[in-house]
Amino acid sequence: MDRRSFIKTAGVAGLGTTATALAAPAIAQGTMTWRMVTTWPKNFPGLGVGAQRPADRITAASGGKLTIQVYSAGELVPPLQSLDAVIDGTAEMSHGAAYYWQNKSPALSFFTGVPYGMTSRELTAWVRYMGGQEIWDEIYDQFGVQGFLSGDTGTRAGGWFKNELTGVDSVQGLRFRTPGLGGRVWEKLGVTVTNMAAGEIFRALQAGTLDAAEFVGPYNDLALGFYQVAKNYYFPASSNRVWRPSLWSTRRSTRNCRTICRR
Repeated sequence: MDRRSFIKTAGVAGLGTTATALAAPAIAQGTMTWRMVTTWPKNFPGLGVGAQRPADRITAASGGKLTIQVYSAGELVPPLQSLDAVIDGTAEMSHGAAYYWQNKSPALSFFTGVPYGMTSRELTAWVRYMGGQEIWDEIYDQFGVQGFLSGDTGTRAGGWFKNELTGVDSVQGLRFRTPGLGGRVWEKLGVTVTNMAAGEIFRALQAGTLDAAEFVGPYNDLALGFYQVAKNYYFPASSNRVWRPSLWSTRRSTRNCRTICRR
């Protein structure tokens, strides 16, 4: 596949904001600390652990000379601004899902999951061995960051709904939390779609701001408590969407990034 054709077709959007100069990473006595901001609640099972694990491995591999300090959602920046934090220099790394940022480029959804898209193994093979990483790099080059695969939830569930779905008519006007290109499909059916960080979904369901929500699957959804406020659960999703948390590193222009981040 021609990379430039792929990106053009996907409608890559410009950033439209000016990066601000902020404080550099903390440096003391030959050691350095990088900040990793995430979209996950503190101590979140699976995904939160998935962010901490590479942080710990990098710290260990550097012999403590490079320490990665992980911040949960909202601790340093709002959760859905974690990629922007890396772009503007507030943090050196972030951990989230690429389709959270499809407002920057719709092409990013293909590095998380799309309706009737690739399975987990297919996506891994595409990114690692069949040119997917090079396309991803080209998209992120315009923002000065580098993306890496880091975690895998497998096929998503359909979601939690307060009311039973009995047909297409029953989704008209439904307020549904679901991100990515899958959300665009729901919009075509008359659903009002919104993206929302994991830690905010339960409160929105409880308050009636949302009628339904889709996140990952039973393991993570149990921890978030969706079953307490939405009794109708649909599984699996109507596609092979695989949802991949992704690890973003520092800006490419940062010299210290080159040893572990540059291609």
